[in-house]
Order: sequence, then structure tokens, then C-alpha cells
Amino acid sequence: MTQLTAVGKPSEARAARRGAGRPRRALTLNLIAVVAGLVVWTLLATVGVQGLPTPLAVAARAGELIADGTLPLDALASLRRVLLGFLLGTLLAVPIGFLMGWYATARGLLEPYVQFFRTIPPLAIIPLAIVLMGIGEVPKVFVIFLAAFLSSVVSTFQGVVDVDKTLINAARVLGASDRTIFAKVVVPASTPFILVGMRVGLGAAWGTLVAAELIAAQEGLGFRMQQAQLYYDLSTIFVGLIAIGVLGLLMDRLLLFAERRLTDWQERR
Repeated sequence: MTQLTAVGKPSEARAARRGAGRPRRALTLNLIAVVAGLVVWTLLATVGVQGLPTPLAVAARAGELIADGTLPLDALASLRRVLLGFLLGTLLAVPIGFLMGWYATARGLLEPYVQFFRTIPPLAIIPLAIVLMGIGEVPKVFVIFLAAFLSSVVSTFQGVVDVDKTLINAARVLGASDRTIFAKVVVPASTPFILVGMRVGLGAAWGTLVAAELIAAQEGLGFRMQQAQLYYDLSTIFVGLIAIGVLGLLMDRLLLFAERRLTDWQERR
């Protein structure tokens, strides 16, 4: 017994050291990738693609837009639209996904509509949204909402369907009611699927933003990029692209952090 304990402790310590070193290694690789990307971008702008601005030119343009307040106002407008559409889409998608996965009747009634609209790009809804909802904020948020909803509802539904039937049967043998099984077995087991669906839905929401801001917007990152396109202002377009990417990345990291905290029981590589 003593020998087993003595052997086990060093192996546990090595595993702990490896686990502690993974974030540092990932951060180092991320930094290397960013630096390499900037070097390639600079080379292309210098000797390759005609008209492509250099990173320094884009940084200078970003400084100008920050100084006159344009970039913060546009970022806040876009962030407000994405957050509102994403939150509404997720809040509706999760209960509908649970209903479809847990009740066969609800699945039969709702799945055809979900699958039908899932094959229609949210951008194709823009003309209809303008006709029915006008040109205010509602159609912009609706298009983003639809993109987030369709991604999240399918993931939630799949998470409920994929719950191990052995766990459900074992809970029933122990006398658990359907409500207890749903709360204590189904919800925890499907949580990783829900969070992955939220991350995919967040990406879809940001991906739909630029097109949504085609609808008579007066501010926003997508609107600013469309205005810059008219004057061939590539530096401003790059500033908008990078701002969208950074905001989307930060929100994705927050969801990833929440996923790790809520599913710390899940084994990871």
C-alpha cells in the first residue's frame, strides 16, 4: 500500500505540472501566431497586394477613429445589437431545444419548422424583415436573433437526445421522478452542448451583423465599413474588421470560461 502511494504521488504531481503548463504554452503559441500574421500582412502590403494598408497604417487610422469618438460609438452600437439579438435567441432556443429533445410530441411539431428555417440564411430574411418591420432597430436585431437562435436550438436539442439512456434508466430504478431526472441528469449532461451552441450562435450573430446594418443604419461597425467601401478607404475597413474580430473573440473567451466552470466535471484533453 505504501509503495502504491509513493508511486501515485509523483505521477499526480507530474500531471498537475502538465496541466498548469498548458495555458502558458497555448498563450505562447497564440502570440507566435499573431506575430507571424502581422509579419505576413506587412510583407503582402509592402511587396504584394496593391492598395493593401500596412498594420501601422491601420493602427494610425484606428487611433484617429478612437480620438474623434467614431470607433467607440460604432462599437457600442454594434455590440448592443449583437448582445440583444444573441441573448433573445439563446433565451428562446434553450427551452425549445429542451422541449424538442424531451417530448416526442413537441419534437414532431417543432422540428420541421426549425429544420426548414435552418436551411434559409438569415441574410435572405432581410428583405422580408424590412417590409414587415420597417427600417428601425427591430429588423436588425431580428436578423441577428434568428442567426443565434437557429444555432443554439439545434445544439440544445442534440444535447438532450444524446444523454446516456443508462443514466436515465438508473435514476428511474432509484425512484427518481421525471422532473428530478430532467433537472439532475438531463440538464447537466446537455450543458456542454448548450454552451457549444451558444458559442456557435455568437459567431453567427457577429457574422450577420454587417448585413443587418445594411438596413438604414446610421452607426455601427458594419455601417462604417460600408461607408468606407464607397470611398475605397481600406484602412477603415480593416479597423472595422479587426474591431469585430476582437469583440467577438472576447465574448467567445467569456463563454469558454463559463463552459469550463460549469462543466469542470467533464474530462478534457
